[in-house]
Amino acid sequence: MRGRQNTENIMSFIKRFKNSITGLFALIMYALCMLVLFLLLGVENWQILDISRTSIMMGFVFIVMGFLLVRAYGGYNVGVRKSRPIVISLSIALVLDDILTYLVLVIMNTNDENGRRIEFSSVGFLIVAMLCQVIIITIFTHIGNSFYFAVNPAEKTLIITGDSSQHQKIRAAIEIFHRRYAITGMTVESDPDLAKKVKESDSVVFYDVSKKRLEELTEICYGNYISVYINPNIDDILLHSGREQFFSDLPFYHCEAHRMTFEQRIIKRLGDILISLLGLIITSPLFLIASVMIKKEDGGSVFFRQERATVGGRRFNIIKFRTMKENAEIASVTKDDDRITKAGRWLRKYRIDELPQLVNILLGEMSLVGPRPEMMKNVEEYTEDLPEFRYRLRMKAGLTGYAQVMGKYNTTSRDKLILDLMYIENFSIVNDIRILLQTVTVFFSAEESTEGFDGD
Repeated sequence: MRGRQNTENIMSFIKRFKNSITGLFALIMYALCMLVLFLLLGVENWQILDISRTSIMMGFVFIVMGFLLVRAYGGYNVGVRKSRPIVISLSIALVLDDILTYLVLVIMNTNDENGRRIEFSSVGFLIVAMLCQVIIITIFTHIGNSFYFAVNPAEKTLIITGDSSQHQKIRAAIEIFHRRYAITGMTVESDPDLAKKVKESDSVVFYDVSKKRLEELTEICYGNYISVYINPNIDDILLHSGREQFFSDLPFYHCEAHRMTFEQRIIKRLGDILISLLGLIITSPLFLIASVMIKKEDGGSVFFRQERATVGGRRFNIIKFRTMKENAEIASVTKDDDRITKAGRWLRKYRIDELPQLVNILLGEMSLVGPRPEMMKNVEEYTEDLPEFRYRLRMKAGLTGYAQVMGKYNTTSRDKLILDLMYIENFSIVNDIRILLQTVTVFFSAEESTEGFDGD
């Protein structure tokens, strides 16, 4: 009896300090990653293993840039994301951090004692350090997730939708995180026993529920300490981007009409030019490989051009590597689409077919980050069903954005619209940089991100 009581006391203590314990895991992981980098680079650069200008500068860069990069990639958010995405994002962040820290070593080594020429030494040790860090990140991520779910039982989750046709879609999306959410029921907003079912849950997911019903049910959740997940509408996005405003003792949310400032336009355009030029130079070998693959398969044209819409409804011809048979029917891709060539499947899987759009960006027809330009046929159909779809044209079309980082190829038009409006209403240059960094992770989940629509 006493042993059982002690176990319960220990578990109670652990639950109380679970966030601190998880934070400790993250701190130890980062410290080990830094230690591995310094020890391995120190094999040929003894000065960084002692207190010196070089070691201090390297440590400062590793800590500061590491904090910024890890935060941009989502951090050590165990319990929120699955282990694989956390490992991928943290590994990319640490690799970039290692490169920046290594460049400090290279620059600091350029002196009278070591020679005035910049030399990229210890590259082999740098690569080994990166591999060791990936192993450390993998171990601590799995430890962190295992600890989180050991002290946090799965939440009893109720799904509420506007109609039952959405049930399987929502269930499939949530069941990916089955260790955190245990779906106890799915129902519609017209269910007469809804209030009772809500009170029996730990969390409630609302999708496409009417405003009046949503207000009633969220009030019940708030009063009973029940977590709420709401799929937003346009007015929700406006509120989220608003700030507090008080007129005397009257509280308001001020949702300013977002337009890019002159300075933001200049910075964004300069960034587009510089990065697209650099991207074209770096990816030129991929251009050659892709061209050879396409020509070798069927001898057809290498590039595919199609009319798309950008800011203000202006039309332009988007450039892509051709991934379908010559003169194929123009329509959205479906699963196992027989129009796609063998070379095209590979190019689409790793998003290489999108690289020629760097030319569109250089010409000013597109931007690096922004809403993806849809086919004109889709724009007309989507706008007919969702009049708000035209709001995507408030900003220049982009190569990447929230819909590409967070969504899939077959994400519904409504959800793509919400993702794009989230980007537009929360625009900032810093957010653009974050999205560009997160886009790298898409290449490591190519199968999911390029999945086509169902036949319907």
